[in-house]
Amino acid sequence: MTFDFPGAIGLTAMRAYSWETADGEHGGSPHLHLACSEGYVVTGGSGRLETLTSGGADQVVLGVGDVVWFEPGTIHRVINDGELEVVVVMQNGGLPEAGDAVLTFPPEHLVDRATYDRAASLAGSDGHQSAERARARRDLALTGYTELRRRWDAGDHDALTGFHRAAAALVAPLLDRWQHVITAGAQARATEALERIAALRVGDVTHLGDAQVARIAQPGERTFGMCGQLHAYDAIRRG
Repeated sequence: MTFDFPGAIGLTAMRAYSWETADGEHGGSPHLHLACSEGYVVTGGSGRLETLTSGGADQVVLGVGDVVWFEPGTIHRVINDGELEVVVVMQNGGLPEAGDAVLTFPPEHLVDRATYDRAASLAGSDGHQSAERARARRDLALTGYTELRRRWDAGDHDALTGFHRAAAALVAPLLDRWQHVITAGAQARATEALERIAALRVGDVTHLGDAQVARIAQPGERTFGMCGQLHAYDAIRRG
């Protein structure tokens, strides 16, 4: 493939985890993104998107055909009420699944990058991704999220701000790479589109003769994500 998906967005097909949670639900790991928005197109089953922002806690019902999207800073948790499957649409070539995400671990796991990475690792004893590690990571994130919700509901909104600050500190070493991904991807594609408009204004149709068609086959294996098992299509994860 020689060119980006339209708008340099990222696509992932996700089958939400069906594992039971400590609060009697089923689903994924609460987390937030710091620079990118994310959206879901529901393609199968049913569920809910539980969120926490500085505007409060909320829940959105998910059914086939529904589309929901949310901005950076939205702590979100996918709840699987029955065979929930979605196509995840992400800004900036899938950056939310390639670094722009912080799980809601308890504070002792957010003190520095190395500590966080150990808690977030999916590697089992053999060095490969394992369902056991994915589930343990989900449960740890849910523990931290439950405490954030408890404190929010009790009127302690500083806890959420504290998590935001800890998350920003954790991603600080990644910001240069994120900037490169965005300038080489979404920003470059927008600039390219404006250049095409400028060419059309003067009757230059050269770019129309350079058209290509691309296809990405469905990945053969699913990987473990934050909210479910993934078929990841975006360029960052393929690279």
